Amino acid sequence: MMNKDRRGLFLNFFLLFLGFSLLTRLTLLVMAWPELDGGLWVIIKMFAAGLVYDCAAFSYAGGALALYLLVLPEKIYAASWHRLAVYGAFFLAAFLLAFNLAVEYYFFYEFGVRYNFIAVDYLVYTNEVLGNIRESYNLPVVLPLVTVLAGGALWAFGRRLAFSFADPLTFRSRLAATLPLLAAPVLCFFLLDGRLAQVSKNEYANEVAMNGLYAFGSAFLNNELPYDKFYASVDQEAVFKSLRAALAGPGVEFIGGGLDINRRIKGRGPFKKLNVVVIVGESLSAEYLTAFGGARGQGTLPNLDALAAKSLFFKRYYAHGTRTVRGLEAMTLSIPPLPGTSIVKRPDNGGFFSWGSVMRDFGYANKYIYAGYGYFDNMNAFYSGNGFGIVDRADFSKEEITFANIWGVCDGDLLAKTLKEADGDFKAGRPFFYMVMTTTNHRPFTYPDGKIDIPSSSQSRRGALKYSDYAIGEFLAAAAKKPWFKDTVFVITGDHCANSAGKTEIPVRNYHIPLFIYAPAHVKPAVVETLSTQADLAPTVLGLMNASYESRFFGRDMLNGKPEGRAFLSTFQKMGLLKDGRLAVLGPKKYLKTYNWDEAAKTVEPSPEDKALEEEAVSFYQGANYLYKNRLNRLAK
Repeated sequence: MMNKDRRGLFLNFFLLFLGFSLLTRLTLLVMAWPELDGGLWVIIKMFAAGLVYDCAAFSYAGGALALYLLVLPEKIYAASWHRLAVYGAFFLAAFLLAFNLAVEYYFFYEFGVRYNFIAVDYLVYTNEVLGNIRESYNLPVVLPLVTVLAGGALWAFGRRLAFSFADPLTFRSRLAATLPLLAAPVLCFFLLDGRLAQVSKNEYANEVAMNGLYAFGSAFLNNELPYDKFYASVDQEAVFKSLRAALAGPGVEFIGGGLDINRRIKGRGPFKKLNVVVIVGESLSAEYLTAFGGARGQGTLPNLDALAAKSLFFKRYYAHGTRTVRGLEAMTLSIPPLPGTSIVKRPDNGGFFSWGSVMRDFGYANKYIYAGYGYFDNMNAFYSGNGFGIVDRADFSKEEITFANIWGVCDGDLLAKTLKEADGDFKAGRPFFYMVMTTTNHRPFTYPDGKIDIPSSSQSRRGALKYSDYAIGEFLAAAAKKPWFKDTVFVITGDHCANSAGKTEIPVRNYHIPLFIYAPAHVKPAVVETLSTQADLAPTVLGLMNASYESRFFGRDMLNGKPEGRAFLSTFQKMGLLKDGRLAVLGPKKYLKTYNWDEAAKTVEPSPEDKALEEEAVSFYQGANYLYKNRLNRLAK
């Protein structure tokens, strides 16, 4: 029976929210359908769990609405102007929910998940996000469709809204209805978490079961998770005993106390004071290079494919995570990914022992060179606090910019600027170390026309990749004519893969990125088959330079005695250790599980417990957290 008082108004807003949540879930179900498995029972659980999360997501706004309806005097509630205001508020709510449906569609299309920490990060940088939406998506089509959906919802609920003003409701009756509605968000906050959405071993099904707004709130509140409270732990002495064994090798001498990994690294010969330029390609996945044997990127990256035969080419190299800041953290600090947000985005993120601090002690001019504005993702604060000078979009003159979009200048302009910086440091007699972060291979995938055979207007990732490859080719050709070229090591790699979604909780295939180390006068070309990770980059390049230094890196020189390979992988809350075809995964609530990784088939399957691998995984992540929390990987002041 329809309530003809303000309880009916509350119910109408609730039904509106449930209706759009259902429509959103159906939309994402259709998108994920080719990747789903488990049959009808999984779908039933998906929608049952989804209803719980939809109710929980509404409970927070619903509590505020219930409180408003409780205290609002009947005279104002029944006033004609208030009725019009309610119709307006209902249309606005419908418009926002319809717009959220569109945004969730695009977010799922891009990342294969509901809102997560990426969405939280993006909320902070409204200029870039709104600009990206404007440049990437067809708003002249989307906004009218959203308006039509909202108008249709208002029309469908119009009669029900009118009924909700028919009868008055006493304060006592209002209070009786409001108290459980105010208790609902409190109960949801303390009793509900993300586990109910784990309806299947298939992660796509679990994402569809979730509610996007609930997931957004959860990511916002859990931006940094205390390791000791949420993750599996072992005895601290055992942790560092395991770490020392894992990090031992030729030329390594541990120093200091037992709860540390501080050690002396002895170079393999006379120190080579070579310049180092690290080019980090945005979303540069291994799957796009024919050098890895795949056909997906046939002809897309000709310069990088050709470089494979001229470089140290690492064929089994993996990113730590799915975000740029996670990759930058790994390469700069050589630390496993901690649960929650990257150290780059955390407060008090300066003064670390880092690749930059090592190079600075050797007398290098360190620079972080970025195509966009470095305030994004806190990159400028992180790099300036860890021994780097900053060169970002604000440092480009008008003459130095031939093309730019919301994310930054095109890769060609960025690398031309890098050449100028190198010329300046060489002229001043300073060896240089640059971390260069590109942006072209980021939606909206636009770049200067006339450079490659794919027009910028196509807004395709393949076009962006091909242009980025063209820019790198032009950069290396120009650098080869410079007097500093022969004594420079060029490192070309990615921050993370283009795709992060998969059926499993950590889809290993979506962490595989290329790594080229190119220095014709100093590095003999070879293919490196050892499993490696972004944390290994700094010690490996320093090893090529025969550097002797004190280290707190968690990575190892992958060319020093061919150590047993392993890789760190992570999502926002889960961390993995990949080794010998096995993957150990840590998660909240002391979650710990082992999988088999079939590298040829690129599949992850559940496997029996591997106690030794799980304990090693715990040692790396617990040890990294211990050093971070106790400031043992900071520089002495």
